[in-house]
Amino acid sequence: MKESSLPGTSLQRACCFLVAFCALHLSATLLYYLAGNALGRMGKPEPPPRRAPPSNLSLSPAARPSGLCPEPSPLLVGALHVEFSRPVNLEEVARINPEVKAGGRFAPKDCIAVQKVAIIIPFRNREEHLKYWLYYLHPILQRQQLDYGVYVINQDGEEEFNRAKLLNIGFTEALKEYDYDCFVFSDVDLIPMDDRNTYKCYSQPRHLSVSMDKFGFRLPYNQYFGGVSALSKEQFRKINGFPNNYWGWGGEDDDIYNRLVFKGMGISRPDAVIGKCRMIRHSRDRKNEPNPERFDRIAHTRETMSSDGLNTLFYKVLRTDKYPLYTKITVDIGSPKS
Repeated sequence: MKESSLPGTSLQRACCFLVAFCALHLSATLLYYLAGNALGRMGKPEPPPRRAPPSNLSLSPAARPSGLCPEPSPLLVGALHVEFSRPVNLEEVARINPEVKAGGRFAPKDCIAVQKVAIIIPFRNREEHLKYWLYYLHPILQRQQLDYGVYVINQDGEEEFNRAKLLNIGFTEALKEYDYDCFVFSDVDLIPMDDRNTYKCYSQPRHLSVSMDKFGFRLPYNQYFGGVSALSKEQFRKINGFPNNYWGWGGEDDDIYNRLVFKGMGISRPDAVIGKCRMIRHSRDRKNEPNPERFDRIAHTRETMSSDGLNTLFYKVLRTDKYPLYTKITVDIGSPKS
């Protein structure tokens, strides 16, 4: 007689089978994972190294930062060594200033300049002085992070030199090219000795050449406004520009000072250390003798300033040349008798 199965035997077998099945499945899963991980280490290439983001200078115009340049510029170096013993080659100057565009234009690439500055230089027969000016000033102006252009206003002919009228012409002609809001009027023979003396405009007209070696690095007198000065477009128009009737050397800078005072403006200046500048020594130019009428004209600035300036400016542009480092505008400005 066949012996009957014990109670629960079938259930026990089923549980053993289920445990064995689960152990087998778990083992297979573990082996698959270990094999896959080993294959991944052997066959999967390493990710490429992360590239550094491109510099601002290589970005397209649309991708460049739109923030204003910091003030003061972080590129300034301070006091400079200025000397005039070595000859200057303008091709070499252009080569070492590749960011300066035709006509002497420059704007910083990695920020927006706070001011758009036109540098106006009255000129005649000073080619060697101009070479030194361009050699020293272009690097300085770039470090100052200005949006600037250089305009050399060349007086044609053999009449007496008229510095102030040439400056009026430079103001007028520069505005035909670009919406400048600041104008720096500079003699061609003056070089700043510190790049912290920023060639820009301030809330008051700015006298920049306050400490010249010619005067023993002192201001010759408190009203002195010659050499290098800066006026905003609004300040310049407020005084009707500069006088047109100072032919020969001297007087026009004092007339300009009077105009500023009569219109309620003061003069701002850098300190005597930052404001140091060096003059290129030279003999007095032919046809630029002292103006014998200058003292009488200075005494009557208040009466003449409204009828002698931008509103009575007449001249003829004879030629405009766009050189790599500057724009040269040759003009016929008439004569003292015209």
